[in-house]
Amino acid sequence: MAIRILSLFLALFTFKTLSYAQNDSLKPKHLLVFPVIAKSIETGWSFGAVGSLTFRPSLLDTLSRTSNMQLLLLYSTKKQLVTAINGSQYFDKEKYILNEQFSFSSYPDKFWGLGSNTSDLAEESYKFKQYYTYLHLLRKIAPDFFIGLLFEMQRVWDIDYKAGGLFDQQKIAGTTNYHVAGLGSSITYDRRNNAFAPDQGFFGQFSFNHFDKYLGSDYVYTNYVLDLRKYIPIAKNQVLAFQLFSFNNTGDVPMRSLASFGGSNQMRGYYAGRYKDLNQLVFQGEYRFPIKKRFSGVMFGGTGNVSDKLSNYTIRDLRYSYGGGLRIALNKKERLNLRIDYGAGQGVNNGLYLQIGEAF
Repeated sequence: MAIRILSLFLALFTFKTLSYAQNDSLKPKHLLVFPVIAKSIETGWSFGAVGSLTFRPSLLDTLSRTSNMQLLLLYSTKKQLVTAINGSQYFDKEKYILNEQFSFSSYPDKFWGLGSNTSDLAEESYKFKQYYTYLHLLRKIAPDFFIGLLFEMQRVWDIDYKAGGLFDQQKIAGTTNYHVAGLGSSITYDRRNNAFAPDQGFFGQFSFNHFDKYLGSDYVYTNYVLDLRKYIPIAKNQVLAFQLFSFNNTGDVPMRSLASFGGSNQMRGYYAGRYKDLNQLVFQGEYRFPIKKRFSGVMFGGTGNVSDKLSNYTIRDLRYSYGGGLRIALNKKERLNLRIDYGAGQGVNNGLYLQIGEAF
């Protein structure tokens, strides 16, 4: 979760190495746990913990990248709760890969209306509760090529918004309790050399997910995602990283499934969801460089926007963001980093982000 204004972060953590005997070999697991005290505009003071578990399902499998699971637990003085589990597991020489995310949130959000040119003064607050499940199983069909099966489910309830405001004026779907579920597939090409912080290689993935009534979905729509990433080493421990990300919808799309511009991974500096519409296109780059021992740095920039139609993107409407950050190696061997980024966008948009792992 991104913390927009961070007042205090306790970088105290515990590190454990757990070993189990199996076939006369050791099977290490690395558990990192961080207590967090933070403050954001949306929540006031928040207290919680972030944890990360890295492991190998089998030590005999030396070709697979390291598997991981991450946990977030955050509770605020405004009685707001966010819990999330996400991870990636690599099995049998990466013949199979499983990505998952489970979350529950009871959290306020903001809405400025649909479109790429909404005013900062149009801001409206709303609240909701949400369960979210995402499962993505990939099967290798050739070296570095995978096909995948997707399942996504979301339940949103206790929605509280301003009657007669932007949601009603623009007839946004999903302002009453709803449930959506979708099945889809993907094709992936993955030549990255590391799961957490690649310094060379290419990643390309196209996926679609169709939400329909036969799965119990209250809304019928289809989501298409294209994600392209390239990592170029330019000197010792120095990397240029690039990402092109396109998120598109067709059909009757509820509010929590719209393209959402901004956040901790894309267009850092913009509030997550500052701009919303059916489609989103983002291009961003990073320069990653060492500082000293466990510390390294990043400079980043990006551009993009949202649109109701793919044909309506225009150069003059592109938004931009830029910033820098600090990386602290939590597990130097696996390149697992604590990420602290500050990003700035156009106008009043800016934010400080605390995460485990790179933005892309």
